[in-house]
Amino acid sequence: MELENIVANTVLLKAREGGGGKRKGRSKKWKEILRFPHISQCVELGKTIERDYASICEKQPIGRLLFRQYCEIKPNLQRCIQLLDAMEDYEVTPDEKRKSRGEQIIKTFLSKQSPQRVDIAEVFAERCRENLELSPCKEIFSECRKAAHEYLSGAPFADYQNSMYFDRFLQWKMLERQPITKDTFRQYRVLGKGGFGEVCACQVRATGKMYACKKLEKKRIKKRKGESMALNEKQILEKVNSRFVVSLAYAYETKDALCLVLTIMNGGDLKFHIYNMGTPGFEKDRVQFYAAQICCGLEHLHRESIVYRDLKPENILLDDNGHIRISDLGLAIKVPDGENIRGRVGTVGYMAPEVINNEKYAMSPDWWGLGCLVYEMTAGRLPFRARKERVKREEVERRVQEEEEEYNDKFTEDAKAICRMLLTKDPKQRLGCNVDRAVGVKAHSFFKNINFKRMEAGIVEPPFVPDPRAVYCKDVLDIEQFSTVKGVNLDQTDNDFYSKFATGSVSIPWQNEVSEHHRILKN
Repeated sequence: MELENIVANTVLLKAREGGGGKRKGRSKKWKEILRFPHISQCVELGKTIERDYASICEKQPIGRLLFRQYCEIKPNLQRCIQLLDAMEDYEVTPDEKRKSRGEQIIKTFLSKQSPQRVDIAEVFAERCRENLELSPCKEIFSECRKAAHEYLSGAPFADYQNSMYFDRFLQWKMLERQPITKDTFRQYRVLGKGGFGEVCACQVRATGKMYACKKLEKKRIKKRKGESMALNEKQILEKVNSRFVVSLAYAYETKDALCLVLTIMNGGDLKFHIYNMGTPGFEKDRVQFYAAQICCGLEHLHRESIVYRDLKPENILLDDNGHIRISDLGLAIKVPDGENIRGRVGTVGYMAPEVINNEKYAMSPDWWGLGCLVYEMTAGRLPFRARKERVKREEVERRVQEEEEEYNDKFTEDAKAICRMLLTKDPKQRLGCNVDRAVGVKAHSFFKNINFKRMEAGIVEPPFVPDPRAVYCKDVLDIEQFSTVKGVNLDQTDNDFYSKFATGSVSIPWQNEVSEHHRILKN
């Protein structure tokens, strides 16, 4: 039995490394799979595609790349793109170098004397110069950036749509819309269990890209009346585009299951690292780093009016490089504008007092959850329940509602302060729940060493990098198998639901995948 696990792990590691051959895990037929359709086949798509500048030229990776290639052939547009890049670089420049970087941008792109000046940005030169002298904050060029995008979204965007670059974009969009089936992927070992089925590693045959495939068994969904929950998770994952939340790349169906193909996180979950890697808990720099990234992920979810409601260490996963993402959005829900919701959901020990009391709330349970995580990562135990303590749910909930958490000498003053503010029982007084929201949490002294702009750009080095030769999950035979579902028949109504679910590729992750694939080929 041990041999079965060794074989499964060896095959997975080989796939993660690209299979050891020149094709980097790609199928022999990858060129055929990714062959562009003739432009004449894209005419109908050209008529129906939404012609939105922000979506096509900023958000979609291939669209952004092709629009920039178009701008490169026109010197005035090229300078505009160079200015946008310089302003983006300014925002992630370390504080001590920001002033000189800002001065360089003004001199190069906003000064009348410069041969590289951008005409539409000249009017902002004096104001940017004055603000830079007062305080070199990150927002100095925000008006200038807005003006540059407004200019590009006018005549340049209209002209781009009549160019060969836009034709190429339509060809990519046709490829993106190819049907997705189980044959799109190779399947590898089981990594764990979800609520409705197994999670296994998989690899896209065309590109060699590794993912995690979360299988939702059709009969199990129907038996548990889980259709709305499954569709809700899929739609939320589809909507969120954040480097701190797992991405949905594909949604498809097989005869027996609905499948969500998600970012693979090879580094294990925070629960494993807190309790199985030496003394329980982390050093302060790791706690700060993970808490900052979780804070960014929550901010991105909340920006879409989504409350997560299940923050706990096993739902925070590490990637190959040591960055984290929030996973398992099964309990997440969109909060209607201007309203609060009610719902007694979550995990015992992590649920906020207002959730336990079945009171109405918006985003407040997530900031309580962050407080629980900062506490647990520091102390190596939950704030209201000791590790492996055998205690009834009702007792844990009583402690959450009535008792104050205790702090040992592992907590710095800053760590104590942020935990107390996040674990405030009244949500109206809790950090993150007033008008400042995530900005207020990020401004706390606990995060004084974190540059959030650099964190959001993915250029802060993680304090810990997982071992690339390790498989951070249970042995194959230790992952309990699901029993067969009996007495459930699938009918046409179910097929209508499956068609809403199995929508194929998701634009941004798919475009990132094929862009990365083509970049590898060029290297």
